[in-house]
Amino acid sequence: MSVHVVVGATGGTGSALVRELLGRGEKVRAVSRRGDCAIQGVEAIAADASDAARMREVCVGATAVYNCVNPPFEQWRAVYPEAIRALVAAAGAAGAVLAFADDTWMYGRVNGPMTEQTPVRPVTELGVFRAWLAEMTMAAHYRGDAQVVIARAGELYGPNVESVLGQNLFGRAVVGRRPIWFGNPDLPLTPTYIGDFARGLATVAADPQAWGQVWHVPHAAPTTGRELVGRLGQRLGRPLKPLVVSAAMTKPLKAVSPVVRIGASLLYQFEQPFVVDSGKYLAAHEGDAATSYVDGIDRTVTWYQENRNLIRPSALPR
Repeated sequence: MSVHVVVGATGGTGSALVRELLGRGEKVRAVSRRGDCAIQGVEAIAADASDAARMREVCVGATAVYNCVNPPFEQWRAVYPEAIRALVAAAGAAGAVLAFADDTWMYGRVNGPMTEQTPVRPVTELGVFRAWLAEMTMAAHYRGDAQVVIARAGELYGPNVESVLGQNLFGRAVVGRRPIWFGNPDLPLTPTYIGDFARGLATVAADPQAWGQVWHVPHAAPTTGRELVGRLGQRLGRPLKPLVVSAAMTKPLKAVSPVVRIGASLLYQFEQPFVVDSGKYLAAHEGDAATSYVDGIDRTVTWYQENRNLIRPSALPR
């Protein structure tokens, strides 16, 4: 049986990927700093992704290695580049494909749907950094250091997901507070259900024809923030009136919180159409449709209801 090594296995993407791989009957080695992946049926290992020697050890015998590392923003510069170097070397030594879970920040301001051919024109420091990480990863493929594939998703939502569409939207609504919507709620967007990201990542990793390329995982048809909140209200059985927060409204908070300052720089995505085109992926993998918003919202609400102790409603008004 092949071994699939998920590095960053306890985060939203990593844990969803672990479950996806187990559902496919794969043997999974779940790597995290504390080695505390609680999903039944995996080999849980404690390791630092930026430790090259340790990564070689945990990736021995691997068929696929997945980079789902997601350190806190303030640690990105120190951790991410070293983690990529370590994982490229480990995957190469094992003869495994390295699959990188990526986002769309490198595309910057766009006027239409984002495809894999959209020019890389980041407009934020984080966007520039993500573009560099993707370039580092793909360059390793063309140098022959390791087989590499990149899967990209839009703004994530779903169980165990930390994003703009996580605690602020679902968490607050579940505990009876007004959900927060950042940006313009009437612009088109295609939020990515975390299960679709995991499935797409596993699919391109298993397909040698996909290696050496960037792929946008399955996305449902465009919706709007207002429609999404409306569906959330239907699921909860009550109408919801979102608290709309523009990028300008976050300016006072930027001065006191580095995390808010970094996060607020990405809110431009919600003040323009935020549509991810997954046509290339769907053409290559017929029948692999995205999860509907109704089903995605239902599963997300259920998770928050079952994990109320993890909900951290913000200090913003009710």
